[in-house]
Amino acid sequence: MSLNPQPGYTVPAETAKVAKAIFTKGNLCITMADRLDSFVSDQDFSTLFSHQGQPGVSPMRLALVTILQYIEGLTDRQAADAVRSRIDWKYLLCLELTDKGFDHTVLSEFRTRLIAQQAEGLVFDQLLSWCQQQGWLQARGRQRTDSTHVVATIRAVTRLECAGETLRAALNALAVVAPAWLQAQSQPEWIERYSERMEDYHLPTSKAAREEQAHVYGEDGKQLLDAIFDGHSPEWLQQVPAVETLRRVWVQQYYVCNNKIHWRTEQGIPPATLMISSPYDLDAHYSKKNTTSWVGYKVHLSETCEPNSLHLITNVETTAAPIADGDVTEAIHTSLANKDLLPSKHIVDTGYLDAQLLVTAQQQHQVQLLGPTRADLRWQSKAGKGFAASDFKVDWQQEVAVCPEGKTSTSWTPAIDGRNNEVIKIKFARADCANCPSLHLCTRTKEKRRLVTLRPEAQYKALQAARKQAMTDEYKADYARRAGIEATLSESIRAHGLRHARYLGLAKTHLQHLMTATAINFKRIFHWLSGIPQATTRTSQFAKLMAQSVG
Repeated sequence: MSLNPQPGYTVPAETAKVAKAIFTKGNLCITMADRLDSFVSDQDFSTLFSHQGQPGVSPMRLALVTILQYIEGLTDRQAADAVRSRIDWKYLLCLELTDKGFDHTVLSEFRTRLIAQQAEGLVFDQLLSWCQQQGWLQARGRQRTDSTHVVATIRAVTRLECAGETLRAALNALAVVAPAWLQAQSQPEWIERYSERMEDYHLPTSKAAREEQAHVYGEDGKQLLDAIFDGHSPEWLQQVPAVETLRRVWVQQYYVCNNKIHWRTEQGIPPATLMISSPYDLDAHYSKKNTTSWVGYKVHLSETCEPNSLHLITNVETTAAPIADGDVTEAIHTSLANKDLLPSKHIVDTGYLDAQLLVTAQQQHQVQLLGPTRADLRWQSKAGKGFAASDFKVDWQQEVAVCPEGKTSTSWTPAIDGRNNEVIKIKFARADCANCPSLHLCTRTKEKRRLVTLRPEAQYKALQAARKQAMTDEYKADYARRAGIEATLSESIRAHGLRHARYLGLAKTHLQHLMTATAINFKRIFHWLSGIPQATTRTSQFAKLMAQSVG
């Protein structure tokens, strides 16, 4: 498919006449068409199309249709129908009233083309760039970030169901690509076991019976894999995606000992970041946060939060569900740096920062991570009495520490802690500690010898500075702004279905999140241009009344 880019589009006279007559006060499509100045053009998509072939639908129009689709929560069919039937859509798309639009499959092809060319963020970034040109979006302000879980568009299943369904999926795939070969390899009992989906099959409930059923699946899967990899079957069968998925799931769920297959125990399976939870979405993984457990992904939204300004989502990161928030902080900063949208203060919750990230953000990006640090869980800090690590004076050049009683440390040892963090272990002489009158305030160990564990100098100082800053009024005022990102997440979840994946796979789900963010920004720009103020936190009439009576 080729592209015949147009330098610009004009609203047809008849479309403009009818739209203006009906929408006398304007609406989102009318206002944005008049004020937007075409933030995206066909030329922006020129690298995604061939120079030969049948001309396709204008990618600029497809981008706008996709934005409207996500604003209104429409399916592809509904969006394609809206292009044909909605006058305000025709006005924004610069189409004649009699234009018949396009088939709904064109929208799916457009998304596939964006993903194939790694251009998922093109429309999102173009809108941000246009906002920068308007002066609504500037670097080195304040931004805030938070995340929420995303449920994959698959059925969450147990390990046993996953094994059975994976084998069933492989058999279905082979039945299409190699029917004769599969007929020669299949066993009669497989028809009853794998004809229906696992949720339609009454699996046993007792532990012993379930393990026996798992063994049956394991033997059947091993028999199929042995036949595929025996050297006599066509080699291309090994490349069938469903077969490769079967092989990976069997490695994760089973092991072979003395040529017999065994069901792995819970302790023998891989971590959630590697564990395949469904044969239909290999990128979706299991995770649990507090009391919420899900199979799918996690999305991180960042937005500007300067007072009396247009608040726009500036970055979207989609990860596998088990990935910790702190593992995404650097990726967020790198992405914002590439757009020239780095903030001076990045307001986050505890999950996004630690001592290392405080240093890295400042040194590499000149960004101040602002949020509550993890509490010191040592008994001295928790009890509020005794000598905590912060009570020791540290001479980083001489590599010694002095305790509150004036004793000097005897050893300074760089090490790696249980979480793979660089630390320094500082020990004091047993003779000094054993006879110290403040021993009961310092340590409770049987050795009667204090061991202080600190982060490296830059990290230690950054952590102490962050904890000290958290006590100031300026910090409290800044951190209060983080609450607004909760409202953005609520809007994206309730109005745009952010928490439920529309498509299979990480790449498609990330595109969904980017288009959702673009749709939210599109609406916010419309509200800004229309003079609609940002909503504040709603307070019920009863709460207002009681607040007055208390006052």
